[in-house]
Amino acid sequence: QVQLVESGGGSVQTGGSLRLSCAASGRTFSSVDMGWFRQAPGKEREFVGGISRSDYNPRYADSVKGRFTISRDNAKNTVYLQMNSLKPEDTAVYYCAASPNAGLGWRTYDYNYWGQGTQVTVSS
Repeated sequence: QVQLVESGGGSVQTGGSLRLSCAASGRTFSSVDMGWFRQAPGKEREFVGGISRSDYNPRYADSVKGRFTISRDNAKNTVYLQMNSLKPEDTAVYYCAASPNAGLGWRTYDYNYWGQGTQVTVSS
């Protein structure tokens, strides 16, 4: 079992920045891949990016590439999502997720454990 708690959401104007954190407990953090997803009202949950347990090489959705950065600190059992140049279309509830399966999946069913989500609102 892995318990995940996100923090750092809030409201910003277009062009602003936020950093989300996701603290993990339970299973050894270094044994899971970590992903970030988001869900806007009326839309399906979508992959934002992820970082593997092994090579620390992040992977991003095209919509956020160049603006968002994912990192992890295994000593703190925490994964981060740095979001820069935010746009109104980035408004959503952001979730972190953990997967014990290798391969850094991008689908929701690739992940077994989910946080409760944190709201990000970007105003124009």
